[in-house]
Amino acid sequence: MNEHAIRATVQGLVQGVGFRYATRSIATQLGLKGWVRNLPSGSVEVVAQGSEQDVQALVRFLHNGPPHARVDAVDTTTIVTDPSLVHFNVRFSV
Repeated sequence: MNEHAIRATVQGLVQGVGFRYATRSIATQLGLKGWVRNLPSGSVEVVAQGSEQDVQALVRFLHNGPPHARVDAVDTTTIVTDPSLVHFNVRFSV
């Protein structure tokens, strides 16, 4: 399978609203590998890799987030895949 990878920064009201855990849940359902973490700026950073179709499905979710989130902007960049990623995790440090 040809893997596709992205790094996304999500801005808005995205911390303290379950954004990381909702992202992990969706990414896991899609079979993606990577991680999500809060940034000191108040944004959320996501690295995800898998099939291009599944990665794009996650990006669509990021534009809305979970019910209590307010997403103002999503900046997405294609990155090189990381073969060391095997699961999708929540990270707790920058």
